Amino acid sequence: MARQHYVFVLSTDGRPYAVAADGPNIALPLRGRSGLRQRLARMFADANPGEVASQSALADAMTVLEGMAESTDPVPVHLRVGRSPTGAIVVDLGTADGRAVVATATGWNTVDRSPVLFRRSGAMAPMPEPVLDGDGLAKLHSLLNMDTPAFHQLIAWLVAAWIPDIPHPALVCKGEQGTGKSKAAQMFINLIDPSPAAKRSQPRDEKAWSRQAFSSWALCLDNISTIPPWLSDTLCKAVTGDGVVDRALYTDDDVVVLTFKRVLAMTTIDAGALAGDLAERVLLLDLQLIDATRRRSEEELDATFEAVRPAVLGALFDVLACVLAVLPTVRLESMPRMADFARVLAAVDATQGWTTLDDYLDTSANVATDALEGDPFAMALASLVDQAGTWRGTAAQLLEALPVPGMVRPPNWPKDATRAGGRVKRLAPLLRSIGITVDDTQRSRDRHRHKLLILTRTDPDTPPASTPDQVELWQPRPPHDPGGTGPYQH
Repeated sequence: MARQHYVFVLSTDGRPYAVAADGPNIALPLRGRSGLRQRLARMFADANPGEVASQSALADAMTVLEGMAESTDPVPVHLRVGRSPTGAIVVDLGTADGRAVVATATGWNTVDRSPVLFRRSGAMAPMPEPVLDGDGLAKLHSLLNMDTPAFHQLIAWLVAAWIPDIPHPALVCKGEQGTGKSKAAQMFINLIDPSPAAKRSQPRDEKAWSRQAFSSWALCLDNISTIPPWLSDTLCKAVTGDGVVDRALYTDDDVVVLTFKRVLAMTTIDAGALAGDLAERVLLLDLQLIDATRRRSEEELDATFEAVRPAVLGALFDVLACVLAVLPTVRLESMPRMADFARVLAAVDATQGWTTLDDYLDTSANVATDALEGDPFAMALASLVDQAGTWRGTAAQLLEALPVPGMVRPPNWPKDATRAGGRVKRLAPLLRSIGITVDDTQRSRDRHRHKLLILTRTDPDTPPASTPDQVELWQPRPPHDPGGTGPYQH
């Protein structure tokens, strides 16, 4: 029955799938919920009234079908967004009939059968079919409390989220309580990759994160206050592309591979929680406080969003088609860290008459400064260089030269010279953004040949990150202070 109705393929990450021979171009897992096994059991019961396929027969059939899939050459299997062999961008609407939107440099249209193979997951929800409406972007802006420059950057980010083969900066919605960060981020995710769980809690470990990332093209981490180093590194890798290898269940030496490059959003009150590497991979949007007279109920917002979503999608696909038309000819004089995304911004500006690229670069510099101010060790480094102009020495000498702020060592203050040298290397991009260069290529001339750190202020026009004595102003927070958010006060 399976061989009569399905074709069997192997994905590039080694997973077997079944594809209906005369149905939607959807890759079905052989096992698990909503997989081929359940469908075959139902088909057998329909064809043989009163009989049910045994579990052993189904298990044996799955083993044979897995062998059939593994005898084929691997093929790409996409999640929500893919690129066809002709270069078109294909977005899976997530409907049972397998419809998709195909966008090219000449426009976009909805097709009944996707030209690329998609897989589905339980974390996905259907997307409404986009419609042509010249007022779609304005309808979206009316739901958000952000100024025009921030809104234009948001539109560029949403459009770039459908370009599957480039890194996408993590969208960080920042603002105080009452700015609607969580609701806005939920709307953004439900535009590009609808999900019944668009907002997620911070994962507890890397394995939990990899399972979430493998099942969604876009996802939002809500109410982030602190980001542990392992999660910061993991999010950086998810932006640029990551892979996780783990042992397969019930085996000794077989492995499963999870590969993904994802579109991320986060909400936070304080962007200073972002570590250096992650701070260079974010698009920060400040949301404005909602006036009490303009605040709307969540039920009303949800109903309005659902009503305007088809028009918003149509407008976003219009912008995407315009970007695809000019993107091959876009050249930048200088390439920032997220160079592919910057080219998309330049293409958006060229077609819409906006200034998203300049606004993004200005905001990125501010994010770097915020990340530095949230790191006592980085602030101490900046203060040291501000006083000396150029500082040269070993990592051990650097630790001796930097006064520990306050009476208690901060939790992330390096404990030895090895950790201090590593921290300086990781902070180098952020320090460079405020005019301080780090050189660790030279060694001392004595017989020990110690590695030297040379920190130099190169941009006299850049204002210092702090006054020379500011690093001394970090003091332990009094234990009786109920409003404190940490052990230090400035």
